[in-house]
Amino acid sequence: MKIQKTFISDIRGIILSSKENAAKAVDFQRVLMYWHIGKRIFDEEQASKNRADYGAFLTKHLAENLQPEFGSGFSVRQLELFRQFYRSFPIANTVYSQLSSIQI
Repeated sequence: MKIQKTFISDIRGIILSSKENAAKAVDFQRVLMYWHIGKRIFDEEQASKNRADYGAFLTKHLAENLQPEFGSGFSVRQLELFRQFYRSFPIANTVYSQLSSIQI
């Protein structure tokens, strides 16, 4: 049986394309996770009457609970950045449209 030379290169192309698309999907989901975490932090802060003090306590407490399980990506600083990210893009559709227009 004779196999065409393009057969293997076609299969390689399919694999590489799928890997690239998977990486983009993971990155997209990660950014959406950051947005949702930021929104949840913001919503929790807004429910409190003393926002400034509560916000500092909230992110510190949250980091102490998340870091042992999920690592340094959930430090106080990172959580504050997630909150800031949500504040910069409070409408989810804006995040979706910005991300879908980016070529990674």
